[in-house]
Formats: sequence, structure tokens, C-alpha cells
Amino acid sequence: MQKILPLLFLTFPFFLKSQTNNSQSFVAEDQVIVSTDIANFWKAFDAIDNLEDSVQQLDYLKTVFIDKASKGQKRMMEARGYTPEEYLKSILTKKQFWNSIRKNTEELEPFNKAIMKGVAQLKEVYPSLKPSTIYYTMGNHRSPGTGVDDMVLLGTEFALGDLKTVTSELPEHLQNYYKINPVEHLSFLCVHEYVHTQQHPMVHNLLSLTLYEGIAEFVAIKATGQSSPWKAFITGPENEERVKQRFEADMFNPNSIYNWLWNSPNNEFGTSDLGYFVGYQIASRYYDAATDKKVAIKTLIEMDYEDEPAVEALVNSTKYFSGSLEDLYNNYESKRPKVVSISEFNSGSEGVDPNLNVITLNFSMPMNTET
Repeated sequence: MQKILPLLFLTFPFFLKSQTNNSQSFVAEDQVIVSTDIANFWKAFDAIDNLEDSVQQLDYLKTVFIDKASKGQKRMMEARGYTPEEYLKSILTKKQFWNSIRKNTEELEPFNKAIMKGVAQLKEVYPSLKPSTIYYTMGNHRSPGTGVDDMVLLGTEFALGDLKTVTSELPEHLQNYYKINPVEHLSFLCVHEYVHTQQHPMVHNLLSLTLYEGIAEFVAIKATGQSSPWKAFITGPENEERVKQRFEADMFNPNSIYNWLWNSPNNEFGTSDLGYFVGYQIASRYYDAATDKKVAIKTLIEMDYEDEPAVEALVNSTKYFSGSLEDLYNNYESKRPKVVSISEFNSGSEGVDPNLNVITLNFSMPMNTET
């Protein structure tokens, strides 16, 4: 039903035995992890620290780090809009931060082991797993990780932070991220992003995007046995009915996506990304009702978001919302503003004053001037 759904060098010495996407031949021990961009970044960082001329600094950054970027680093920069000028500014103004995470970025063995364990756990719950290359990228605080095409891109400046990371040079909302001790959740983060590389492309409406992110979070929880580290998974259960009611009210509003996903905590719940929790709850209900759990996970991961009847059927089967998507949509339509009168005309008026230059439309409710 279309109207229901209206219009993110150290390489392990082992490599994929085959470059095909044959999941049967892929095992976790074959996982490729690329970290060449870390060494290039620190080489540029050290050189910039010894240069005073800004033109030379920028040129060195481009030559040593950006021009030599791996495929994954280039894709992360493209996906998050990172520029050479931003990197240089961050290096010059956040030296304490960068120096505080350097050790973790240069001693990767324990983190690689955690990542490999996570991949093996994901393969266990989802045997159809296709290989994706994992990249340690050096970002500029706009993403701890993302999954695109057949690449898992880790934002190392986030993902390898810990409780010792010096955050005083960062904005408050970024400082809060490091309070979860990110390195403890590296495997979880990697599995979440790995799931994205297995999913069908997202469709840009709130429900589909919520499922896209919530399913990845659900699978990461099931695969690793860890709890989600995000505040949404504390706020959500504590306020679930209110969260659900607000989500139902926003579901068909095309302007509401950033109320729920990839947003700041400046909202009525004081919490970012509550859409992850809503999507997780739908996935969890579907999984709990399934007889064959691995088939359920496969169905969730491989959902085609362009197949609206299939998405609708799965969501309705969980009975998570207060009514079917059809009922919720009809309720939304019934509450949309309507024009109730035009001030300059009487009912049934056919004549128009040629001197009229203002027409006033009176709606059934005040206009939302923000959007």
C-alpha cells in the first residue's frame, strides 16, 4: 500500500579466499581489516606540528593523508562531507584530544581480535553473511561508523576512544559519547555496521529508516550478547507508551525523520536516536514470535524496503503499534489541516474584485511555521 510508506598499512595478513559473495566460503578468519589511513594520519599530524605556515600544513595533509586515502577512507570522507580544511583545523585546535587517542589507534591487536569475534558471532546467527572489508578511518567527529556497499567504515576518533580520552576541547554533545567507554563497544558497533552492508538500500521515510537502524541494532544485540550502549535504550523502555504515541503521530510526516534518527538530544525526551529503540522493539517482537530464529533474523536483515506490502505485513504482524498501519494512516489523514474559509470571499461567491491583492486562507488549525 504505497500511501502507507510515503516518500549510512596494517592489514591482517589473511585475505578473502575468494572475491565472490559466496557466503558459504566466507568464514570470520578470512575477514580483511585495513588500517593504513591511521599511519598516514599520524605522519601528517607530526609534520603539521613542526610547520608554521598554514599553506604548507594543508599541502602536507593532502599529500600524506588525503591523497593516499584508502577506498574506505575516501568513502567516509565523501559520506560525511569531511574537508581538508576541517581536518587541519581539528589537528591544530584539538591536540590534547588527538594525542590522547593515539595509543589506541597504534596498538590495534586487541581491537582487531574484538572485531573478529564480532564477525564470527554475526556469522553464527546469520549464516548467509557476505564478506565486507572493514576500514579503520580517521574522521572528524561526524560518525563513529557506517556501513556502505561492501565496506564497514569505523570512525576511529570515536570508536577507539575510552574513558581516558581528553574531551575538553570538544563540544559537550561530543564529550558525552566518550562516557560510554567506546572501545568496550567496538565489536557491537562493528556488527551493527556490518549488518547495514547486508541490507537492501534504505527508503527515505521514517518507518523504513527506523526499521533499517533498529534491525541492525537488534541483530548486534543478539549476535554479541551485549546490551545497546545508547541512552535511547534506557529512555525508551522507561517511556515506551509515550514514545510509541509520539512515533505514531510522526510516522507519516515527511518532516519528522530527524525527530527520531541521527538527531541531537534537544527534544521532549532529552535523548537522541529513539527511532533505533522503536525499530529494535518491532524486530524483537517479530523474532520472539518466530519458530525458526535464524530464519527470522534472515528475514529481518534481508527485508526489501521497496516492497511496501511486505514491510507493512511484517510490522502489522508484531502488533507493536496501537493499530494497523492502514488505521494509523487514515487517522493521520483525518487530522491534517483543511482550508475552512477564505476571508475575502463569501460562500458561493463567484465575483472577484479586480483590486484584490491579498487572499487570506483560514485553516482548521494553526500553521507549523517551522516546516
